[in-house]
Amino acid sequence: MRIALFLPAIGLLAACSTPDASQSSATTSPAADSSARLEPMDTARASTATPQADTLKTVRRRHVFSAPASPDEFKLTLRGQDVLTGQITFTITDASGQVIFREMLTPADLEASMVYEMKTPTATPAEREAYIRRRMDEFFADKNFRQPALTAKDAYQEGGADRPTWTELQKRPDAVGFVYLVGKEDRRRIAYAPGAKQVVQLPGLGS
Repeated sequence: MRIALFLPAIGLLAACSTPDASQSSATTSPAADSSARLEPMDTARASTATPQADTLKTVRRRHVFSAPASPDEFKLTLRGQDVLTGQITFTITDASGQVIFREMLTPADLEASMVYEMKTPTATPAEREAYIRRRMDEFFADKNFRQPALTAKDAYQEGGADRPTWTELQKRPDAVGFVYLVGKEDRRRIAYAPGAKQVVQLPGLGS
């Protein structure tokens, strides 16, 4: 009789001391969830790699171009891993902050004319880099800005501005043209056309 009463007591004691599986999992699940849950992206936090982080050289020059009384900003920006393999952005920004002209160039576009100055068959990487940097420094020299952009003697050339725009610029003595060399002999000329409200190419300048 005593044995029969003692056995149920042992069973009751075991039931009280055995952890509840559902209670145990409920206790540990928040920790598991917090480790698995991804942290929300913080768009306000400053990135460690900024757009300017790979900028190698910047050249700026303010000059009258799109408006007689308000100089525009001419800018060259060289970005990349190194000077010889980077990319150069040429932009013109008006006084209101609007980019009115953008052209992508390569270091090779500025380096190509180096052959006319070389005294040896080859140049070292350091010499090539120095030449590219010098070309950038001289890109916005005074001699490259020309006023008027077109004279009455400049015959119309196809491949750039249309004829009405060409004629309009010929009648504007205050129009400013900008000339720059790309490659060995590609001498480009641009001007701002008020009628078209944009920068236009003016072919026919030659090398």
